[in-house]
Amino acid sequence: MSDEPRDQPEDEFRDMLRSFLSGNSDIDPSKLASAAGLPSDPAAVSQLMAQLQNAMQASTDGVNWDAARAQAKEIAGAGSLSVTDQTRTQLDQALHIASLWLDEVTGLSDSAATPRLLTREEWATTTIPVWTEIAEPVALSISDALTDVLKEQAPEEMAGMIAGASQLMRNLGGTLFAMQLGQIVGRLGQEVVSGGDIGIPLLEEGQAALVPQNIAVFGEGLDIPAEEVQLYLAIRELAHARLFRHARWLRLHVISSIREFAQGITIDTERLEQLAESFDPSDPEELKEAMASGALIPPKSEQQLHALARLETTLALIEGWVDVVTAQASARLPRWNAIAETVRRRRATGGPAESAFGALIGLELRPRRLRDAAALWQTVTDAVGQEQRDALWSHPDLVPTSADLDDPAGFVARLQAGEPEPDEMDQALEDLLREEEGRDGDREEGRGGDQPPAV
Repeated sequence: MSDEPRDQPEDEFRDMLRSFLSGNSDIDPSKLASAAGLPSDPAAVSQLMAQLQNAMQASTDGVNWDAARAQAKEIAGAGSLSVTDQTRTQLDQALHIASLWLDEVTGLSDSAATPRLLTREEWATTTIPVWTEIAEPVALSISDALTDVLKEQAPEEMAGMIAGASQLMRNLGGTLFAMQLGQIVGRLGQEVVSGGDIGIPLLEEGQAALVPQNIAVFGEGLDIPAEEVQLYLAIRELAHARLFRHARWLRLHVISSIREFAQGITIDTERLEQLAESFDPSDPEELKEAMASGALIPPKSEQQLHALARLETTLALIEGWVDVVTAQASARLPRWNAIAETVRRRRATGGPAESAFGALIGLELRPRRLRDAAALWQTVTDAVGQEQRDALWSHPDLVPTSADLDDPAGFVARLQAGEPEPDEMDQALEDLLREEEGRDGDREEGRGGDQPPAV
């Protein structure tokens, strides 16, 4: 009951937060929504308050990703159109032709999974599990940093209150982060044209998907027949799906690499403390700018820079291969080059949602060395053919490295001479195993006189 005595300081703190979330406070909830980078319209503010109230009631200690899912679904669903029968027929035909043309330029087989046609809302809800998996390390880091700063900045009379409510604060901080991520994914749902459009594997292995409503928007103003645009984008998406179906190690490699990078992210607690000291609830723009610009994420460590370089190389190699194969398969289209140039410009500039994701996670989605990777794959194709080119994806040790992007001719020379040079780590392991086998052989030979004769 409400009139029972409060023996625990966290109970008092919980009551204080509950009072705020119920509107019994001088702080305008729309200002908090704005500070968190969320829409400040009444519906969004109401949803924010409801999600924060749910976080207060949660018994688990972590991030409530249901908030991200709900936010993504709502934003992507605004204006989301269902796929008409006519559009479905057109895109099914485009996917069929795209598959036949790809068969001519790559030996990588078509996926067993039937390509999907998704609404904006379906794209967001289908891909949100991977987004949350990628973002979780950063969300936990932000939640923990928020709790630490509040403990340090709280007045002495509130210290026990804050310290006893650390789980509650982590839940609240995690919920705010999750809602920001959900907003970004929802906005991406209004922009992307396919499952592989972002460059990272957001769908299940080998699954291709198109977003017809966004494909129509993409083609507006190009002065190119819609069926040509549909066919070109279908080729790109199927090429992406074929690659991930063939290289079964690739999806896990990319996602685990992103998580490895994200796990190394720390939050600039000094900057967060400065914001806590100067924060004016009636003017939240400073906090909003800090969160939107990534100012709370300090410069990358040396280890992170190395991890990021490896990840960027992998993403560039994926996109570069898709570019080369798509160019070969779409050569019959009269305006394929104009569509490809539009894709390149769009990819180079990204969009507002991609920029927001980069600020939130500290990771840019578009690889910088894409042109170098495409040039390398074209050089390999011209020199050794598509079969040997595609065979390089069969094992992670065979794919080109960052050094190979700098020297495509040297990489091709090694291919033409035989097997690629072994990986240094694999070579060291092989030498160690050979040395161990030699010692085992010596021991067996030393015991040979004690063994019974072979029958």
